[in-house]
Amino acid sequence: MHLEKVDTVGVVGAGTMGNGIAQVAATAGYNVVMRDMTDELVAAGFEEIQSSFETLVARDTVTEQEAEAATARITGTTEMDDLADADLVVEAVTEDMDIKQSVFEDLDAVCGPDTVLASNTSTLSITTIASVTDRPEQVLGLHFMNPVPVMKGVELVVGEKTSDETVTLGREFAHDIGKETWEADDKPGFVVNRVLMPWINEGVRAYDEGVADKADIDRGLTLGTNVPMGPLELADHIGLDVVLDASETLYEELGDRYKPAYLLKRKVAAGDLGKKSGQGFYDYD
Repeated sequence: MHLEKVDTVGVVGAGTMGNGIAQVAATAGYNVVMRDMTDELVAAGFEEIQSSFETLVARDTVTEQEAEAATARITGTTEMDDLADADLVVEAVTEDMDIKQSVFEDLDAVCGPDTVLASNTSTLSITTIASVTDRPEQVLGLHFMNPVPVMKGVELVVGEKTSDETVTLGREFAHDIGKETWEADDKPGFVVNRVLMPWINEGVRAYDEGVADKADIDRGLTLGTNVPMGPLELADHIGLDVVLDASETLYEELGDRYKPAYLLKRKVAAGDLGKKSGQGFYDYD
């Protein structure tokens, strides 16, 4: 599969990452089929796309006409069979190996023999995900950053069997939709989460141990290292449950230096998940 032959992009999952991937692919001119389990989830995905486009139009990033044309290129569905004609499929479902492998088994059965299958996983092994297919050489990681329409980066993750041609296609596709890439081997956490998760957890520990209040921890990191968000604000933005899941995966694979902070676990147990729940380390109206 070469990029010039990619016309239709499938996206499995209409949540925050999935609808963002669908949006940027459609904006770049691709036909997109966005699939989720229920009509309600698909509709919620379209609502997020509409809201995102409204923000981008207000910022003069896209025109109303461009937003309308891109939205018209996205088809929503609950049927996996509707992805049969996709040339490239990006999976963006829950960060759970069993669920992802189930999706890839279905895609392998439904999609044509040349279709490339990608996972948006941020921590899980591409090699293990690909092992349930008959096309492991055509499976790679395309780890988009959140929010997808705004963030420029895409992490290319190369599995044990991923072919050079598949990596090239993934890189060219990412560049064609306006993203920049870096390549990572299939090791736990890849580049971003391998470095980011201990950074966030240490920020949480510093707050919990009284090194500084939460605002000063975030201010110190933004002013002291020139990052746009400190660790506590960023954790709220990502979702504390997502941070905890990623940290636990890395802790299991790589040992004590990735042990999740106690306060992070307590927040998640209390249902304080960050911006999406209205409360995390900070309160959100």
